[in-house]
Amino acid sequence: MTRIKHILLSMVLIAGGVSASAQTDRKVARRDDPEYPEIARKMNLHGAVKLKVWINPDGAVRRLEYIGGHPILAESALKAVKNWRYEAASKESNTVVVLKF
Repeated sequence: MTRIKHILLSMVLIAGGVSASAQTDRKVARRDDPEYPEIARKMNLHGAVKLKVWINPDGAVRRLEYIGGHPILAESALKAVKNWRYEAASKESNTVVVLKF
């Protein structure tokens, strides 16, 4: 009985992973560069911001998640990537973007 439960649980977990949004490398069709914040310029702050991006089938950015990088640079990165457009695809996908300042 326990073995059957493990098999069923594995199948549910695998099926759940298949239905989740796919990781993709869809090409950016339109890209806005982030503005370098004035406070970062004064602090001579440089670095990278890592974002997770969910992309609708039509190429519009549906959702953004800040993963890492300096918080002062993050707001500018989020504003820029929010306006990006990707190539159209048959289904929603997601990707990770790294912006260097």
